[in-house]
Amino acid sequence: MKTVGSEARAWQLALERLQTIEVVWADPAARQRELLACSHWLADQTAYPRLARLSTLLKPDLSLETFISVLVPVEREVARRRVTDVQILARDRAPPAAAAAAMPLTVVVDSLRSAFNSGGLFRTADCFGAAAVWLCGYTATPDHPHVAEAALGAARHVPWRHWTRLAEAVAELRCASVAVIALETVADAQPIESYTWPFPCALLLGSERFGLGPDIIHQADDVVRIPVYGAKNSLNVVSAAAIALHAARTAWERARA
Repeated sequence: MKTVGSEARAWQLALERLQTIEVVWADPAARQRELLACSHWLADQTAYPRLARLSTLLKPDLSLETFISVLVPVEREVARRRVTDVQILARDRAPPAAAAAAMPLTVVVDSLRSAFNSGGLFRTADCFGAAAVWLCGYTATPDHPHVAEAALGAARHVPWRHWTRLAEAVAELRCASVAVIALETVADAQPIESYTWPFPCALLLGSERFGLGPDIIHQADDVVRIPVYGAKNSLNVVSAAAIALHAARTAWERARA
C-alpha cells in the first residue's frame, strides 16, 4: 500500500496522473499504460475513500467523455484546496447552534402548487434563520416526498404548522401582536431594500399563480415588493423568499448589533 501522507497532496498527485493520461490520450499504448498505473495508484489510497473509489472508473475501454467526467471533479477539488484567502464552509451547523440563531420571523405561505417549492422554502427559511414556517391551503407538508427531497433535511430543523385557510393564520398572528408583512407586486408597495422591518413579524407569500388575494393584502400591516428590471414582473416564490429573508436577516443583525 502506498498511501500518500497528506490528503491535499494526494489530490494533487491524482490530478497530475490524470493530466498525464490526457496528454497521451491519442496514443493507445501510452494511454493504456498510464490508465493502468493511475488506477492501481488510486486503489492504494485507502486512507482517502473518495480518491480510492475513482480507481473503479478507470476502465481500459473508457471513453474520453467518461475520462473527463473523472478528471474535472479532481481539478475542482484541487482548486478548492488551494483557496487560502477564503474559508469555504462546507458543513452544516449543528441544530442547537442554528436554533439559537433564529430571528423572530415566521414565513407564511398560501397554497403552493409545487411540492418542490414548498421544500425549497424550508431550506431557504432554515438558511436565513426564520423561526418557523406556516403552510396554508393545499401547500404540501414535509411528509410529502418531494418536499423532503427539495428541503435536504431542513424541514427537520424548522418548526412548522399547517392551516386550512391563510385568513386563520393571519388572525392568529394578529392575536399574538405579530406584524404581518405581505410580499406582493402591488404598485404602492414599499421597495424591500428600503423597508424598515418590525420584529416579531411574519412574511406572507402567495401561490405561484395567483399570489396573495386583495383581502389578505388589506389585512397586512405593510406590503413590500422586490424591484425587478426585466420583462417579467415577478420571481419564483422561493427566489423571492430568499431575497426577502436576506433583507430581513440583515435588518435583524443590525438591530442586535
